[in-house]
Amino acid sequence: MTFEELKKRDNIRTYITKADESLTALGYTEHSFAHVTCVAETAGYILSELGYPPREVELAKIAGYLHDIGNLVNRVDHSQSGAVMAFRLLDEMGFPPEEIATVTTAIGNHDEGTGVAVNAVAAALILADKSDVRRSRVRNADFASFDIHDRVNYSVEQAHLEISEDKKQIRLRLTIDSKVSTVMDYFEIFLGRMVMCRKAAEKLGLRFKLIINEQQLM
Repeated sequence: MTFEELKKRDNIRTYITKADESLTALGYTEHSFAHVTCVAETAGYILSELGYPPREVELAKIAGYLHDIGNLVNRVDHSQSGAVMAFRLLDEMGFPPEEIATVTTAIGNHDEGTGVAVNAVAAALILADKSDVRRSRVRNADFASFDIHDRVNYSVEQAHLEISEDKKQIRLRLTIDSKVSTVMDYFEIFLGRMVMCRKAAEKLGLRFKLIINEQQLM
């Protein structure tokens, strides 16, 4: 089964929708189809650019699309519950055990705190997920009540993840409106994620670079 075929399955679309509804109730940023599709395509781009086999690229996309379904159960430990859900879904769809293992491992290791880039798909998923920072993910319409997460995401006017032509670096370029949030605010809540990105990049033989408003910070 391909990524495009998996996206059309009604049960998976329902789980993604309901998981995001739970996060909406909790006041979190958008984790629906815009986010998971972005993560899927970016994870695929990373492995494709590095010359990984086409099927492994597909598995990275599938892991990206399914990575947040565990929020249906609970935000806490959602990577582990999502991995268990993905295992059952992929098994029912007839995926080979080797592919199920790869996707399940990636999903179970994508969240900071417990996640580790244990394989290439996991590394690509981590980089894709943590680089999706953008204004359109903020759902709180009341600017006066923004918390630091709202401010930081809302401040990001542009975000672009790119692999250098020599395949030695992966760069996250952000354009931030400093009137909304400072660079220090970004580091306050995202330092752990950026360290995770650095380790994920190393797993792929790359150096991770963070560039904010044309200034290299990592």
